[in-house]
Amino acid sequence: MLTMLRSCLFLALLLPGMAAASEATVKQAMQKKYPGVPVESVARTPIAGIYEVFAGGEVFYADENVNYLIVRGRLIDVARRTDITEERLRALTAVKFDQLPLDLAFRKVQGKGTRKLAYFSDPNCPFCKKIEPSLAKLENVTIYIFLYPVLGQDSYEKSRAVWCSKDRVKVWDEMMLNGNPPKTVGTCDTPIEKILAFGRQQGINGTPTLFFADGRRVTGAIPEEQIRKLLDDAR
Repeated sequence: MLTMLRSCLFLALLLPGMAAASEATVKQAMQKKYPGVPVESVARTPIAGIYEVFAGGEVFYADENVNYLIVRGRLIDVARRTDITEERLRALTAVKFDQLPLDLAFRKVQGKGTRKLAYFSDPNCPFCKKIEPSLAKLENVTIYIFLYPVLGQDSYEKSRAVWCSKDRVKVWDEMMLNGNPPKTVGTCDTPIEKILAFGRQQGINGTPTLFFADGRRVTGAIPEEQIRKLLDDAR
């Protein structure tokens, strides 16, 4: 954090008196200097002369002429004690729940199933297996499970076998909770390629990735208490 603060202060000293650039100008400078980086958006930050750049699913910061970059730093609002970078990432990576291709997932209904949660998972992902017991304990939730085999051919074959099973939820739980791989041969048509294409489009680069009803995206094996809080907050 101290490194980021020094970088921001250094840039602030360089910039007084310079004409304010527009977001479009910063985007053009980024595209000129880094033509291989797809810039999705540029926005002003509370620090004069420093701009937020959202590209490749990440937020970083640049001066007006893109002569300096702050990469993998966190912008902190000291007065509010808030991580601005985290807030912005949450907003920039959100996906409206009804815009998810829910018809490509299979559903696991627990209790009345009133609350909603979407879950992109790889059968061989150790973090997915770590989060599964927490998901299994949730009450009153419908979990939309998207088969997202990004860890190799074995993951792909297991995902096909799950989809082609008569009881997908039972086979999935046996595999993820009890370590018993599917016995079904995956010879039916599956939506896996469509799911992978959607994931690439949305920058889903890791598993598990969770989407809550308010659009919030969370990646990683977060604790059960956090999942419950996010479900409650999304109502």
